[in-house]
Amino acid sequence: MKKIKFLMIAMMAIVVSATFIACNNDDDNGNSNNNGNGQSNYDKYQQAVNETVNRQKSSNKVILLVAFGSTWEQAYDTFDKVVADYKANFSGWDVYLSFSSAICINQARAGENVDPKDYYDPEHWLTAIGLAGYQQVVIQSLQVIPGEEYRRVRDSYVKDFMNNRNNDFTKAYMKSLDLNVVVGTPLMAEESDAKTLATTLNNESDIKAAVAEGIVAFMGHGNPEGYDYYGGNIRYLQLEDALRAINQNYYVGTVDMDETYAKDVLKHIAGGTFEYQIGDMTKTITYPANTATKAQLFVLMSIAGDHAHNDMSDPKDDESWFSLFNAAGIDTKAYETTFTEPCWKKYKSGDDYIPALAERSAVRKLWMKHTSEAIAKLGTEEALSTPTTAPDEE
Repeated sequence: MKKIKFLMIAMMAIVVSATFIACNNDDDNGNSNNNGNGQSNYDKYQQAVNETVNRQKSSNKVILLVAFGSTWEQAYDTFDKVVADYKANFSGWDVYLSFSSAICINQARAGENVDPKDYYDPEHWLTAIGLAGYQQVVIQSLQVIPGEEYRRVRDSYVKDFMNNRNNDFTKAYMKSLDLNVVVGTPLMAEESDAKTLATTLNNESDIKAAVAEGIVAFMGHGNPEGYDYYGGNIRYLQLEDALRAINQNYYVGTVDMDETYAKDVLKHIAGGTFEYQIGDMTKTITYPANTATKAQLFVLMSIAGDHAHNDMSDPKDDESWFSLFNAAGIDTKAYETTFTEPCWKKYKSGDDYIPALAERSAVRKLWMKHTSEAIAKLGTEEALSTPTTAPDEE
C-alpha cells in the first residue's frame, strides 16, 4: 500500500472514529451531537438496535456475529449470506450482525458508493441483547486471525458487557449470565485451524484449477508488528507452510505488515533464504525459485472490500499486487470467472469476480464449527463469569 495512501486513510479513520465516539458525549445541557430533538445520536442508535432486537427476538438464545466491516456492496451481500447461513444452521438461535469499525459504520450509514445501510457496533448490540433478557449469548468473531480486531472485541466490548460497565442491567440478570456467555474464536485461532483452512482452500475448485496452472498468492490483512499479536500474525506463516506442503505454487502474504515476510511474496517466488521476526519468534524460511509464468491472486479476508479491489487488484495502482506481479513478468490475474457460489446480488455469470473467504460455503462451515465449539462451553467453567456472581453477604 502506498505510504501516502496509508496516511490519508489513517487520518480519515481518526477523524471519523472521533466523530462516531463523540456521539456518546453530551455537552453540559446533554444536547450536543443530537438529532434535532434533544436525543443524542448514541441514544438514537441504541434505540434503533433495541427496536430491532425486540422485533426479531424469538428465543432466549442469541449469536452476535462480529465483523470488522466494509464499505463495499459485495461485502454487504456476503454478510447477508453469512447471517442467512447461521440462521439456517443454528435453529432456535437468534442471529445478529455487528461491525467493529466506526469508519465502516459511518460510511455505510452515509451511503458511501452504495445505498445507505445501518450497521451498529458490538456495544449497542450487546446492550440491546441484555435489555431483551437473552439467557445464552454467543459472540462469534468473523475475523480470520486472533489479532487486533478480535482482541478488541473480546477484551473490550465483551468484557465491558460482562462487567455491566454502563449499569444497564440488574444484578439478578448479570448473575443469570454467569457461565452463559462465550466468545467464538476466529477462523485461524490455532495452528490446527490453519492446517484445516489450507486443506479446505486447496479443495476449492477454482483454487485447485489455478494452482495447477501456476502460482496462487493469497493476500491476508495482517496486524502491525510491535504489538502483542504474536498469535495472529504467525498464522499466515503456518497457513503457508500447510499450503506449500500440498503444492509449492502456494504463497501467502498480507497488506498490513511492514518489514516482515508478508510483503516479500515476489522475493519468495524468485527464491532464497529469509529470516523473519514474528513476535518473539525468529523463523528462517528457504524458498526454491519458482519459474511459473502465470499467477492468480486470492483475497484471504472474510469479504472482498477495499483491500481486495484496490490493494490487490487495481491495475491503475503501480503498488497493487496485480501491478507488481505483472511488472515482474508474471502473467497475473486478480479476478476470475470460474467461481461457482457468488454472494453478490449484482454478479452476472461470466463476469469477473473476487471471491472472499466468507463467500465459500466450505469456509463458512469452519467458522460455524467454532461457533458450535463455543456453544458447547456454555454452562461450563470455560464460559465467561460475571463479577456479580459472588454470594450475597448475609
